[in-house]
Amino acid sequence: MKHYNYIFAGAGLSSLMTVYRMAVSGRFSDKSILLLDTDTKQANDRTWCFWQRGVTIWDDIIFRRWETALFASKDFSADLDFEGYEYNMIRGIDFYDFVFTEIKKHKNIEFIHQKVVDFVDLDINVIVKTETESYTCNKLFNSIYNPALAASQKQYPVLQQHFIGWHVKTSTSDFTSDKPTFMDFSIPQRGNTRFMYVLPFNDTEAIVEYTLFSKDLLPIAEYEEVIKQYLSDKGVTEYEIVDKERGSIPMTSYKFWKNNTKNILNIGSAGGWTKASTGYTFKNADKRSRELVHFLQSQNDFTKLCKQNKFWFYDLLLLDILARKNHKGSAMFSAMFKGGNAAPIFKFLDEETTLAEDLAVILKCPKGLFIKALVRRMLNL
Repeated sequence: MKHYNYIFAGAGLSSLMTVYRMAVSGRFSDKSILLLDTDTKQANDRTWCFWQRGVTIWDDIIFRRWETALFASKDFSADLDFEGYEYNMIRGIDFYDFVFTEIKKHKNIEFIHQKVVDFVDLDINVIVKTETESYTCNKLFNSIYNPALAASQKQYPVLQQHFIGWHVKTSTSDFTSDKPTFMDFSIPQRGNTRFMYVLPFNDTEAIVEYTLFSKDLLPIAEYEEVIKQYLSDKGVTEYEIVDKERGSIPMTSYKFWKNNTKNILNIGSAGGWTKASTGYTFKNADKRSRELVHFLQSQNDFTKLCKQNKFWFYDLLLLDILARKNHKGSAMFSAMFKGGNAAPIFKFLDEETTLAEDLAVILKCPKGLFIKALVRRMLNL
């Protein structure tokens, strides 16, 4: 069996971010690194969005930037004040090309198209089995999400951010190119947390997405019927569907890091890197990958990595509410964004706020819901 210092099981966002940072750091040039995935990463299969102040290492591949956005509910609509933040969109294909262009410069990094089927920590090393071969390594990073882990317990709720998006193109100026729709809760909620999300590339082209925060997925036809109706309500009746995007992102405060071993680290959604209360992944993965590469330069026991902090608890309370009263999501998010001042909320969701700033955001929300969730959680913990 061929041996590597590091193996990545799965080459998704978190793995590629981490490998890229390892490569450009110059600190791992003497380490052998293997990426294993069945996907060749040559298709534009998804988009990621994140808000940001200042520069990032991903600036060169940002496809669109916006300095404001629309938030809407059944009672009001507001143009959000970003106060120096930008809302950025990165296309999957641009991210893959960017990362693999760098990887190809490093002979110590390999990418093999094989499906990982099993792995085990033997303490002295890790054995990784694919459908055709086996490998050993000193450290394994696993980004293959196993939904059964979170689903098998009852202590922490498990929801999904699930969606279908249409990339549509019209012959007339039907979109406002400099103003995406961040969340539009004016659509029927039907007992859930449901909103529309619109990312305009220009005046005639946009991604129009129907998103839910709930436990159960819908039939594909139901998502698409709502998108069709939403476009019609906006006066958009003649359009070409250029592409479609579909996804389901786990939203849970389940302690994924409890499954880490000394030599196996779960990363990405498999490691709880997704922001539990929103389903946003890119910014969180960017932070975690940076922290991980720094950790690797001085430590080697993965059981010492833990994500539990005050923000983990805030996310847990919100998910407790949504799990019990899923229809209240619109009211909670509408209360947070009603004043139009988005910057404090972005900072809070990025987990960069002080306790006083935390309270300023939390107190915008319906207090009764959070007090009841807090009491229930304190009695159960």
